[in-house]
Amino acid sequence: MEENKEIQQRRKRCLSLIQPTSVPTLGNYLGALKGWPEFQDKFDTIYGVADLHSITVRQDPQKLRKQATEMFAVLLALGLDPEKSILFIQSQVPAHSQLGWILNCYTQFGELSRMTQFKDKSAQHSDNINAGLFTYPCLMAADILLYQTDVVPVGADQKQHLEITRDIASRFNGIYGNVFTLPEAYIPKNGARVMSLQDPAKKMSKSDSNPKSTVFITDAPETIMKKFKSAVTDSEMCVRYAEGKDGINNLMTIYSAVTGLDFDKIESEFEGKGYGDFKKAVGEAVVAELAPVQEKFNRYMKDTAYLKECEKNGAERAGRLASRTLQKAMKKVGFIL
Repeated sequence: MEENKEIQQRRKRCLSLIQPTSVPTLGNYLGALKGWPEFQDKFDTIYGVADLHSITVRQDPQKLRKQATEMFAVLLALGLDPEKSILFIQSQVPAHSQLGWILNCYTQFGELSRMTQFKDKSAQHSDNINAGLFTYPCLMAADILLYQTDVVPVGADQKQHLEITRDIASRFNGIYGNVFTLPEAYIPKNGARVMSLQDPAKKMSKSDSNPKSTVFITDAPETIMKKFKSAVTDSEMCVRYAEGKDGINNLMTIYSAVTGLDFDKIESEFEGKGYGDFKKAVGEAVVAELAPVQEKFNRYMKDTAYLKECEKNGAERAGRLASRTLQKAMKKVGFIL
């Protein structure tokens, strides 16, 4: 009764995890990360660095540790408050792996084989199609279900992961009673879809082989300016949003996301001006947008003692919350506690 009362009284719980395979891109930032701090006022928020998921692809151990630390610093630099939110590194909370194994045993082979990300990553890494790559949706389900998560911010390409999480939770609950909260998708408003600067038909990606295609949120101002100056456009030389103008459409989307101007106002602002002026303006707007994030990131990266303290406190808080659900699931399946 007490636990049900607590669930009724608390705010909805929101969880987001991000892999530390590299520093986030401008696409990650404008598409999702920029909005994360606002969630702290609406939900009980939990944010994690998903380093367990990263090892489905071979990683250099030293580099992975460095990237996990950098990603944790990025979360702080974005404005996530370790007093308001739980911030943690996934591998420091063993309950994720423990519940992940239990859920492996309540997930069907056919369900996993239909996951599009498994097919995509298998094609990209044909020399290392490991079991972890196949069963990662079970670990992802554990990430969500451990915290009795109510809402998960998702993009269109992540809905399948949430659906299988709900299926696994429903199956487990059907056998053992009400163990897991069924999470709902939360579609954040104003998330911009940012495309590659060199091939605007595809999304901006941290794994793009062309370094000019992607802006990282820690790129130096001069690097950002160079990337925008070399961005692919078209031969029309007119700043307007229209079909067949993918490069300009992408730059307008970015400019709109960082300035708050709608497309009509952007078109008016650059009427009679060339693409060179527009690219320069977009680059400068992005530099200005990222400057405070970069300043905080650099400060946190220098203060290793503070980072370690935040990591430790976050892991302890996450662990306490996760252990409640894990203990309940272990008891239900018949383990001796």
